[in-house]
Amino acid sequence: MTALARPTHGRMIGGVCAALARRFGTSATTMRVIFLLSCLLPGPQFLLYIALWILLPAQDKAGTAAW
Repeated sequence: MTALARPTHGRMIGGVCAALARRFGTSATTMRVIFLLSCLLPGPQFLLYIALWILLPAQDKAGTAAW
């Protein structure tokens, strides 16, 4: 598994789904579809996305991430 960092290329809005897809070895499209389907369920999905956008470093700034 790779370090959890938002990529600079191949990302949409914030790169959170692309980072999670890279981390878990799936495609970014699959992760985006999973996120969109999860939005049909009640819960704080958008707040979690925004929190990860803020907390995850960009790939060029990540260096050695603890995650």
